[in-house]
Amino acid sequence: MGSQRKIVECVPNFSEGKDREVIEAIASAIRATAGVSLLDVDAGASTNRTVYTFVGSPEAVVEGALAGARVAARLIDMAKHKGEHKRLGALDVCPFIPVSGGVTMEDCVRCAHLFAGRLAEELHVPVFLYGYASKQEYRKEVPQIRAGEYEALEGRLKDPKWAPDYGPTAFVPRWGATIVGARKFLIAYNVNLIATKEQAHRIALAIRATKANGQPGRLPATQAMGWYLAEANIAQVTVNILDHEQTAVHTVYEEVLKEAAALRLPVTGSEVVGLVPRQALLDVAAHYTARESLFVLEEDQKIHLAVSRLGLSSLAPFDPAKRVIEYMIKEEGEDGPTKLVNQTVAKFTRMVADRTAAPGGGTVGACVGALGCGLAAMVGKLSYGKKAFESTDSLMRTLIPPLHHTVERLLALADEDTDAFTEYGLAVKLPEGTTEAERAARQAAMESGLRKAISVPLSLMEEVTKLWPVLERLVPVYHRPTTSDLQVAVQCLRTAVYAGAYNVRINLKLKEAVHLREEIAPKVEALIRVAEEQSAKLLSSIEEADV
Repeated sequence: MGSQRKIVECVPNFSEGKDREVIEAIASAIRATAGVSLLDVDAGASTNRTVYTFVGSPEAVVEGALAGARVAARLIDMAKHKGEHKRLGALDVCPFIPVSGGVTMEDCVRCAHLFAGRLAEELHVPVFLYGYASKQEYRKEVPQIRAGEYEALEGRLKDPKWAPDYGPTAFVPRWGATIVGARKFLIAYNVNLIATKEQAHRIALAIRATKANGQPGRLPATQAMGWYLAEANIAQVTVNILDHEQTAVHTVYEEVLKEAAALRLPVTGSEVVGLVPRQALLDVAAHYTARESLFVLEEDQKIHLAVSRLGLSSLAPFDPAKRVIEYMIKEEGEDGPTKLVNQTVAKFTRMVADRTAAPGGGTVGACVGALGCGLAAMVGKLSYGKKAFESTDSLMRTLIPPLHHTVERLLALADEDTDAFTEYGLAVKLPEGTTEAERAARQAAMESGLRKAISVPLSLMEEVTKLWPVLERLVPVYHRPTTSDLQVAVQCLRTAVYAGAYNVRINLKLKEAVHLREEIAPKVEALIRVAEEQSAKLLSSIEEADV
């Protein structure tokens, strides 16, 4: 499997949302930057602001942001700017966000400093740092830096406390100032109301993390205000969710609903500005699934439920393929020829038959386990949803999900097994080294690779073992015409456990694994005993049930 690329997201907010030529000129400059993928351009006429979302390597996104800034410097004049959104400069805010490939927040802090320094040097404009890139608590958040907005900037720059981190202290009327930082993924989320701007703002003050008096508010990691969206003739509570793990999207929506109901104001849906992480919408689906006692298995169905419950298509169609960041980013190898589980059955089988050590028995074992799990899931689904099965409806809702979801986990282990074998093989091929440090580095790499090569087949055994109680509960209620399918499922899962055991055992024989044998060998034998006992018991029960 190909190694993951280092991916950073950059979301610059430019103070122009009406002039299509300017908006497109900035987009074209970003799009033309080598190594950058422009994912979304979200322009707002009332806010007079456009949010651009693009991804690339750390170096590429810095270049893309600079390309957009150069165009903005020519085409945007802040002295003439008016809009509903608070703003400080032509390029108002420019955050760098870690996405994948092992990119850390520290990497994004470096991006922020590099971009801020080059922007200030090239355009001769003041630049402030925020978020993880800032070292000063009193100016760590955007609202702190943007207080008073563009109109107050000239006076604030004269205060040594508000000297920019990069660039001149002199006021640049045409540009203003730029706020650059590193942060977690921010969800720009708006809830629609038939109300006045003042009523929307009243709700925003009631729910946001910090009250107007500076005291802690209701929803942590949120910023909120109210505004009027003239083009839609509605008001909005506009919320920046700074950490959706602390405050979920549905939590914001439900709190706005409560406040609006108290004021007897109708809520007419909501919208996401820019992109949203996949997990944020899955959390929404999980909330409504639990609250309404729903049964939803497939990921696309869960996303559809989240979009429906939040009314995300109320102003414009919400297309997950174009709005969920993970769906837009194609990782290296994700759909390519090196991803084993994406192959046709014929091609994968021929790859196994090739004169190569990988894919080998561990990978095949994981695939056999996935097939067995898939068969069991199929039996469950065919025993659910019809009038004849109504009496077992609630039981099947608990049995089907673990079978359904474990299929994906076992398929992932198929590729992980091959990766682990390759990693250990590369470590073995490292030169012995002439210094103690080189020898220690080789030994550490071999031990790390070996531990992974053992942990993957052991995980296969453990994942299958979790399913034995599920199958035991399935046997009395399954649809009898699927008897043979359930029998094959049990045999496949038993085989998968043995496949995992064989691979763990052979790796434990290596001298580097001597310190792991006492810990892991008893686990392997215990899991085999459980598999033998449970599979025999299940097959006997299935035979009896089918009589």
